[in-house]
Amino acid sequence: CRIMSQRRGIHVDQSDLLCKKGCGYYGNAAWHGLCSKCWREEYQRVRQKQIQDDWALAEKLQREEEAAYAISHGAQAQAQASLPTASLPSLGPFSKFEEKKTNEKTRKVTTVKKFFSTSSSRTLKKETQEGRTVSPSVHRHSSFEADQVSKDFMDFLKSLHKPGREIHKQCRVFIMNVSSKKELQADEMSECVQDFYQNMAERLTGHFKGSSESVEQVMDQVEKYIMSRLYKTAFCPETTDDERKDLAIQKRIRALHWVTIQMLCVPIDEDIPEVSDKVVNAITDVIEMDSKKVPQDKLGCIKRCCKHIFGAIRSTKNEPASADDFLPALIYIVLKANPPRLQSNIQYITRYCNPSRLMTGEEAYYFTNLCCAVAFIEKLDAQSLNLSPEEFERYMSGQASPRFPGAEDDQHRPGAVNPVLDQLHRNLEQLSDLVRRQERLMEAARSTQADLLSWTECVRREVGSILEEYPLEILPRKSASATDARRVDADGLPPPLAPHVCAQ
Repeated sequence: CRIMSQRRGIHVDQSDLLCKKGCGYYGNAAWHGLCSKCWREEYQRVRQKQIQDDWALAEKLQREEEAAYAISHGAQAQAQASLPTASLPSLGPFSKFEEKKTNEKTRKVTTVKKFFSTSSSRTLKKETQEGRTVSPSVHRHSSFEADQVSKDFMDFLKSLHKPGREIHKQCRVFIMNVSSKKELQADEMSECVQDFYQNMAERLTGHFKGSSESVEQVMDQVEKYIMSRLYKTAFCPETTDDERKDLAIQKRIRALHWVTIQMLCVPIDEDIPEVSDKVVNAITDVIEMDSKKVPQDKLGCIKRCCKHIFGAIRSTKNEPASADDFLPALIYIVLKANPPRLQSNIQYITRYCNPSRLMTGEEAYYFTNLCCAVAFIEKLDAQSLNLSPEEFERYMSGQASPRFPGAEDDQHRPGAVNPVLDQLHRNLEQLSDLVRRQERLMEAARSTQADLLSWTECVRREVGSILEEYPLEILPRKSASATDARRVDADGLPPPLAPHVCAQ
């Protein structure tokens, strides 16, 4: 999609998200800007033309071979006519050779016709039998999650009664046939899956008499069952360059670790706790996408991630978020998360998701924006971030940092290129300061303890020296005596008063 970067931020025209053929559905970069419906029609047209060209080439080769054979046969017949009668018995071996040649020619033509024709019922039956031979291996290696999906699928089909049994049978036959065809390319396998979706949807539409909600509900269960079984074969196959693209985008995002939220003009304030939590949840959801095995579950992770982004913007601006705010924020989240196997997950969704999910609705809109975000990251340059080419090259090479543009040792400064690392560096500095203060406090406490011990010893020495200089003398205890007994003039005292009774 065509993305414009201005001083006010990144902007993408909503018309660029739609199908290039103007059908109104969302397009996809993997389908050259077309929706799944138009892409299938274009693919069918190109494939039909290729088949016709191959047929024409095969017929041309057949005519040339027949002409060459006719010329050779005429020359041989003329040579035999000139031979004497005695040599006629030798015609027997030549007749066998001619018959063998004719059979060989017929076999080649039949092979060419069989290659370009649709498979017959006998071929399908043979492939089904071959699929049954590998079915136990498929079930033995199926994961617990796939077994749980199968159980849920069977429980769901029980409510459909007879149509449910037919759906389960068709799904099992399809899985066996695809599993037995080891030579299938990724595009061919995707076409097989999409054809199966289309045929199944048409049958369900006739059964439910046009109830699109019921058809979508059944198709969701069908997709879960099929793709949980085919995940190991379908995800990031060796015949594609998905792994190479994964490594390339991962390396690209690592190289852009210095991009700040201000450069992208993202209206998100991570200093607000509520906003910071939503950003973390968005990063978690987009990373979790790789752990899912079903395309619709991967789309669910993208949907939750985008909803967290909208919530973060709304909490920052105190107003609903716009599309121009959303795309830069999504790019920022992808840069911070660096999701594992990002391109493989996008290709997996594109190839095997129910096409209706990628054409309309929230999930289609979010997925299309994610594809635009990845395309922007791949083509991001100095002009996209409103930087000069020299600044962009210095940042990409690590010679400078947008957070500390004047420092010469930016690449060695902790947290110089990432706000999270910068916050971590500040926290570590605060912890180091607390450690230093605690060490000073402990040193003062130890010094006070030593002073108390020395003061106690000093007091003990002084008391000891005083006791040595002035020893304590304990005198013997004297016996108590009556006070009056010691008085010499006691005989001159008057007699004690005697109580007497007074008359009433």
